[in-house]
Amino acid sequence: MNAKLSAAPVVSAGSVKFGNALPLAVIAGPCQLESRAHALETASALKEIAARLKIGLVYKTSFDKANRTSASGARGLGLDKALPIFAEIRSTLGMPVLTDVHEIEQCAQVADVVDILQIPAFLCRQTDLLLAAAATGKIVNVKKGQFLAPWDMANVVGKVTGGGNPNVLVTERGASFGYNTLVSDMRALPILARTTGAPVIFDATHSVQQPGGKGTSSGGEREFVPVLARAAVAVGVAGVFIETHPDPDNAPSDGPNMVPLKDFEALVKNLMAFDVLAKGETR
Repeated sequence: MNAKLSAAPVVSAGSVKFGNALPLAVIAGPCQLESRAHALETASALKEIAARLKIGLVYKTSFDKANRTSASGARGLGLDKALPIFAEIRSTLGMPVLTDVHEIEQCAQVADVVDILQIPAFLCRQTDLLLAAAATGKIVNVKKGQFLAPWDMANVVGKVTGGGNPNVLVTERGASFGYNTLVSDMRALPILARTTGAPVIFDATHSVQQPGGKGTSSGGEREFVPVLARAAVAVGVAGVFIETHPDPDNAPSDGPNMVPLKDFEALVKNLMAFDVLAKGETR
């Protein structure tokens, strides 16, 4: 373990740069990898939007939703089918790709075809998983557990950097507040930046999730995504995480809190304006 290695203040995924003082970047895509055609269609649309807005964008989707509320929930295509799709998105569209990992053995396999390995919030303190992700040399995005205080993430980041990898992002996605409810404390964003030294991402869509709110699946309040996203960007963050889908009401997972793809560009354009006000930068 390298106890002296610090988190890098700027982390680059291809041409996309994340830094708390840099212009805003975005991580976006559908919650679940549904098919090759769906992934390429959505990624292509997001690439076009990012080019028009001149903003860095990383494509996000999950090959396995391993923590579904119910065992009957759709989990995704699985690792073997997902890997060539991730590789194709990177090679044909030139987009950086992010996906979740849940097990130690997945890290090295997934690292061959993506740019960022994401540690789900429920697994953010799993030392061996963090070390396995760090060992790939890829960027590691760790979602703060709903059960952690923001300053607790310093120890989490310390595990990744202690594994020899300074390329780590920390993502705020709300804290548990009573039953089936999350609340976002905007104070957490500067606290995360100060205590971890890493670029901070705000997850605007999972922050409005209602875990288990529908009994066998999670609910969500999509209407509040722009509200929380604007607040976070006004505070100052390196990036926002926004799950988006062409038809979220019929998506297999997290539909209630995903942003319709038709609304995505206007939302990001608005957030970019807030980012300029917060950081005093021009593009």
